[in-house]
Amino acid sequence: MKQLLSLSIFLLLISNSFAQNDERYAKAYFASGCFWCVEEVYEAVRGVHEVVSGYSGGKKETATYTQVSAQTTKHAESVEVIYDPNVITYKDLLKVFFNSGDPTTPNQQGPDRGTAYRSVIFFQNETEEKAAKDYITKLTHDKVFDNTIVTEVVPFEAFYQAEDYHQNYVKHHPEVPYVQRVSMPRFEEFQKKCPELLK
Repeated sequence: MKQLLSLSIFLLLISNSFAQNDERYAKAYFASGCFWCVEEVYEAVRGVHEVVSGYSGGKKETATYTQVSAQTTKHAESVEVIYDPNVITYKDLLKVFFNSGDPTTPNQQGPDRGTAYRSVIFFQNETEEKAAKDYITKLTHDKVFDNTIVTEVVPFEAFYQAEDYHQNYVKHHPEVPYVQRVSMPRFEEFQKKCPELLK
């Protein structure tokens, strides 16, 4: 089992390395609670080549799970979404974001509480910033959520890949109680809301 897991992680790293240098793909960065949950959601979206769990919002030297979990590093558990913009748009990725989590709970997503679980859209340019803010404005105008949207829209600075054992966690550990009680119900709810975005 350990050998198979190590091989899986090795293949993931190779695939991600190729994708990072492939001009066909673009990258987007989001934080919406536990990265295990968010990664599982975006992995199922058409046009998404790979999703990597990691940390954004803090410094490289504090980008470890132990430190981030202490809620003192300014990091948020985040995902790097590597996608084909000819297949899916950034606006579609925003639709995924707002239909797979609760953007109205400050520093909380489901049972997870603290700044590491805050809701954040990390924009890389003015186009992404405008798209995110316009999307929030429309959701607010249409009263999609009962409470105020508290999602931060902030400039992207850096993304630090999380430890290997966090990658594709839901797929590798379907027996874990948290996965069964939190990750999978969240994923299944997204599937119901946005079937047209699924692979």
